[in-house]
Amino acid sequence: MELYKLNISEARELLDRKELKASDLLDSIYKRIDDIEDKVKAFVTLTKEKAYQMAEVSQRIIDTGKSFPLSGIPMAIKDNMCTKGILTTCSSKILANFIPPYESTVTSRLGDKGYILLGKTNLDEFAMGSSTENSGFFTTKNPWDLERIPGGSSGGSAAAVAAGECIAALGSDTGGSIRQPASLCGVVGLKPTYGRVSRYGLVAFASSLDQIGTITKNVKDSAILMNVISGNDPLDSTSAPLPVPDFTKVLGHEIKGIKIGIPKEYFIEGMDKEVELSVKDAIKKLESLGAVPVEISLPHTEYAVATYYVLATSEASSNLARYDGVKYGFRAEGKDLMDMYMNTRAQGFGVEVKRRIMLGTFTLSSGYYDAYYKKAQQVRTLIKRDFDEAFKTVDVIVTPTSPTAAFKIGEKTEDPLQMYLSDIFTISVNLAGVPGISIPCGFTSNNLPIGLQLIGKHFDEETILKVSYAYEQSTEWHKRRPGI
Repeated sequence: MELYKLNISEARELLDRKELKASDLLDSIYKRIDDIEDKVKAFVTLTKEKAYQMAEVSQRIIDTGKSFPLSGIPMAIKDNMCTKGILTTCSSKILANFIPPYESTVTSRLGDKGYILLGKTNLDEFAMGSSTENSGFFTTKNPWDLERIPGGSSGGSAAAVAAGECIAALGSDTGGSIRQPASLCGVVGLKPTYGRVSRYGLVAFASSLDQIGTITKNVKDSAILMNVISGNDPLDSTSAPLPVPDFTKVLGHEIKGIKIGIPKEYFIEGMDKEVELSVKDAIKKLESLGAVPVEISLPHTEYAVATYYVLATSEASSNLARYDGVKYGFRAEGKDLMDMYMNTRAQGFGVEVKRRIMLGTFTLSSGYYDAYYKKAQQVRTLIKRDFDEAFKTVDVIVTPTSPTAAFKIGEKTEDPLQMYLSDIFTISVNLAGVPGISIPCGFTSNNLPIGLQLIGKHFDEETILKVSYAYEQSTEWHKRRPGI
């Protein structure tokens, strides 16, 4: 077996038994990157020198017999999480030369447990997009079909995991940006409850929606990573002061009697028939494992996309106001200060980012705030209440992750509204702040992955991990890898 095909658990076992050295695993993955990265284009930056330094440190700890959960495990990090002394671009020209002077909490916690940083992965600029076509640098390709998108905005991380260019990765999810690319690339993507994982050092897009999460080869690896990155952080005021359970402890428990909600609003006209069939087959499989399906209603689902794009763009308009060319990042020439501001933002931001800044500025402007932003916040509350009501009768909600499999590069770039609808099944989860996971549940006739989404109660990642693991272990979908 090629070493780059290992998952976290397999690599941990071999490293601890001294059958494998951290540098050997690293050699295998960088060779894999050398072989296919020019086709996949998952990485913005590779940190090879630092990676081998980290591998040396990890190996010394492993040799003492007291290794940490991630000692010697090579991972990729989405390039909107700050890494001290390492380029952090958000795939935007405006941050093309930005080197943070501090470390994000999640990467600091990974470092404390011995991980190895392979590099920073590509994304839609400032995480604004569903296809990675909005990167300011290049489009990442889907390893299952290089003519198709990997999803977004965490497309680089999902493609890297699927293609074996890392053992696991971190992404961020504002409206589905972990789960949707995980679905389209045939891997596991977990968005935790808002507040479960610190956002300190995550470059903000929409602060009330953004959440860091995991992209892995299987459910157990997600649980392992969640044990490391979760927990209260005094540097993040939105981080919840709650104890962190051992997420791996629930894996393998039976799911007999667990009630799974099937929302009628999620099986809509226009959804790909192969996706619908695979998801319904997955529900039958869960039923055969003892889960009890219950039809439920989430009546305000139809307003989720509109609500999300009012709120997210409003927050983006506010958050991105700081990029003015004065303190850091790209600066354009100008005849005076105002001219410099305008030239910097015009040249530094891409089309999609400009579109969202303008939309957000409009919805926050005098005379429109009450009509748009305030109303969107009210609808957000109704969407959250829908979930609260549903979870009074069910333990988990099961839906498709994406209405289609991966579409072709360029297919939707001229129609932003069609692109926004790619997140129709994932957006409500962020608006409500609840956890969601996408796991592989089938393939189309074109051999493209299909994802199943499981949604849980606030801070109940354990239940969605338990149900996901039970499904995963009773099927073979997660074992399939692209032939690239």
